[in-house]
Amino acid sequence: MTLALTLVAIVAAVIVVAGLSERINVPAPLSLIVVGIGISYISFIKEPVLTPDVVLYGLLPPLLYAAAVRTSLVDFRANTTSILALSVGLVLFTAAGVGLVTWWLIPVPFAVAFALGAVVAPPDAVAATAVARRIGLPRRVVTILEGESLVNDATALVSLRTAIAAFSVAGVGAHAAADQVTFGSVALDFAWAVVGGIGFGVVVALVIGLIRRNFTDPAIDTSLSFIVPFVAFLPAEHFESSGVLAVVVAGLLLGHKSPVVQTAASRLSERINWASVQFLLENAVFLMIGLQMRRIVADISDSGLSWGRVVVVTLAVLTTVVLLRPLYVFPTRLLFSRFDKGISPTSRPYAHSAIISWAGMRGVVTLAAAFTLPQETPYRGVLVWIAMVVTVGTLLVQGTTLPLLARWLRVRGPDPREDALQEATILQASVSAGLTALENCDGSDPEVVETLRARAENRTNIVWERLGQGREGAETPSETYRRMRMTMLEAERRELLRIRGEGNADQEVLAHVMAQLDIEESMLDRIEDRTSALRDEPMLPVERTEGQCQHLADHHDRFVAPTSPHGCEQCLRDGTQWVHLRLCLDCGHVGCCDSSPQKHADAHFHESGHPVMRSFEPGESWRWCFVDNQLG
Repeated sequence: MTLALTLVAIVAAVIVVAGLSERINVPAPLSLIVVGIGISYISFIKEPVLTPDVVLYGLLPPLLYAAAVRTSLVDFRANTTSILALSVGLVLFTAAGVGLVTWWLIPVPFAVAFALGAVVAPPDAVAATAVARRIGLPRRVVTILEGESLVNDATALVSLRTAIAAFSVAGVGAHAAADQVTFGSVALDFAWAVVGGIGFGVVVALVIGLIRRNFTDPAIDTSLSFIVPFVAFLPAEHFESSGVLAVVVAGLLLGHKSPVVQTAASRLSERINWASVQFLLENAVFLMIGLQMRRIVADISDSGLSWGRVVVVTLAVLTTVVLLRPLYVFPTRLLFSRFDKGISPTSRPYAHSAIISWAGMRGVVTLAAAFTLPQETPYRGVLVWIAMVVTVGTLLVQGTTLPLLARWLRVRGPDPREDALQEATILQASVSAGLTALENCDGSDPEVVETLRARAENRTNIVWERLGQGREGAETPSETYRRMRMTMLEAERRELLRIRGEGNADQEVLAHVMAQLDIEESMLDRIEDRTSALRDEPMLPVERTEGQCQHLADHHDRFVAPTSPHGCEQCLRDGTQWVHLRLCLDCGHVGCCDSSPQKHADAHFHESGHPVMRSFEPGESWRWCFVDNQLG
């Protein structure tokens, strides 16, 4: 009963505090730590003990897998050099620097000081990318921060394990153990940790992928995913390789292969369930760390060090952690610029390097790793205290000032309108492939073919309609469809509830029908949210010059005067309405887009053969080739 009540209380506290923090725009990790500290000093509450085994085997594997399975393997590969430079080189650089400062200020063996350096070295993926996405950083910067935060955990924990081995070999004193740990043995252990971790991760991904091909039930598939991080982590740790790296590799590969080995329903179920697991575990760790505060303070008081000295050491370590990152990032950038000739100088602008150098917020891995220090570690309470202050300090100092730095450097994230154009182009190509396959189907019913063709065209029109301002006060066809369909869904759901209340229908059948309505409504809500968000963005010109077809190249920078500058010629003549406008770059004809009921721009192409039309919406300059179905 005590354990059950404790778990319920932790989950309830996480939900309440995180929810309130979101409302008042305060980082949830900081609020949870503060709440945990406050609860730890309530005398009648016995705080749960966060043991190293709970952290290492219970919390880290699922947290790492949840982050890895959402990371793009393609983006990771494209930025491998930068990610490895940060996740390996910077972690070792920071661990060594912090180790020297700690060794100088506290009477501990260097192995212990280096262990603290390994604990505070890795930045946190969640903290960095949450801030990055909120302020809108460039996508490449976000990818590098995510990739770094995945791999650097492996480097830090392997370094921590090596440092622990240097002073806690069974039956050997700290200094004697350090003498047994040579550079060769460390290099060999590190190499095996990397190779073994990658190997175990690849094997687990292959096996799970084969199993998934034989299961289509979302519940079974999602349940299988819950054991993947432990299946990858435990064997790797048993054979003294990197369990962290095994989990990361397995997550990256399974996330990349999910469209091939999983059904759509399984992917949706897994995504929702893992988002819930990640939310609870991450926030529970911060709360649990706060709950340990009274015990940590007691350990510091019993350590023999004065509080004045503890404060000095803590501030010194925090300052070292913050300063070492830019001291490493900028020289590394110069090195890349000199030797990496295949990359354009503008691909690594200094502003991006400045953002990366300041996005060093520590998080759950640092806090969790601190509690894996053995109980016999000298000044363990002081070291755990330092790790906590570094985490909170970086979240406060760097997390709150990173948006200001991004604005000062004028660093912007990806243009939402450019993203919408890419989405429309990609979807257009995908739908075209589907329509081609439809035409090649044997024995197809013409009415069914026409229905499928209309639905496919409607999917692309919904995306195209997000662009441009359209006619003031007028709904686009997709907006009208959403409004009317939502009215229908509401009425359908009321009728289902009436039938359920009578108790005469099978409840499982009713639940299945209700689930179909919920899925359709959630899709409509998502489309509406993305459309509203896009239209709130400023109108920015979009130009593309790379990889264009010959028609787009021939019409590059061509200017023609519109024959009807106030709207679609034929719509004005016939009294019909348009959604968005297109301008022919050969004759200046103004026609309405394919989302408009009359599709006069497309009709103009078929009548005249003029291949390229430009958006005639304010502030937009993108062009479309009707012949090659390509955006320019």
